[in-house]
Amino acid sequence: MLGDISTDAISLLKYLLPGFTTAWIFYGLTSHPKPPQFERLIQALIFTFAIQALLPLFKWSMLCVGKMFSLGPWSDEGELLASLVIAVGLGIVVAFFTNKDSFHKWLRRRGFTSRTSHPSEWFCVFTDQVKHVILNLKDGRRLYGWPKEWPVDPDKGQFYIQIPSWIGEDGKTIDLPQLDGILVPVKDVEWVEFVNETRSESDD
Repeated sequence: MLGDISTDAISLLKYLLPGFTTAWIFYGLTSHPKPPQFERLIQALIFTFAIQALLPLFKWSMLCVGKMFSLGPWSDEGELLASLVIAVGLGIVVAFFTNKDSFHKWLRRRGFTSRTSHPSEWFCVFTDQVKHVILNLKDGRRLYGWPKEWPVDPDKGQFYIQIPSWIGEDGKTIDLPQLDGILVPVKDVEWVEFVNETRSESDD
């Protein structure tokens, strides 16, 4: 009885492993936060279904290759390996198109949705607006510079501002040439301004 349960559990794990692999790669290559365990299980099942749907095509292509080069017989172990190869490829492809917002962009052009594939509006703006910024700090100071790194979550993380300069109340800048950058906690930032053009010395 226990042996049968163990065998069934191992078989189920082998069946779901490719789906979990795809989900692991997706969340490792994108900025989407990991959902609760139950939702991750559902996603793994969906990925598993997609992998199983692609498996016959992969098998057919391997059999065609096998007519020219002997790869050995198609076995259960070979099927598991093939599923993992498909899982890795699927995870990379889905992550790539998610990061590029390709699929949602196609849907937006056809009026199916107004959403993006990015995890939040904050992330979407920082991804699309590749510009210098002005951080308005909660203590009233304003910091201008290039956001080399910025937090994925608007409630936690840090900005790394390169080529920083302070902006005084009179609008003049105070350059900090001795610094490569400044690390600013996002909790200290009141709001962020995106600058259309790079400030020049003539702005001083």
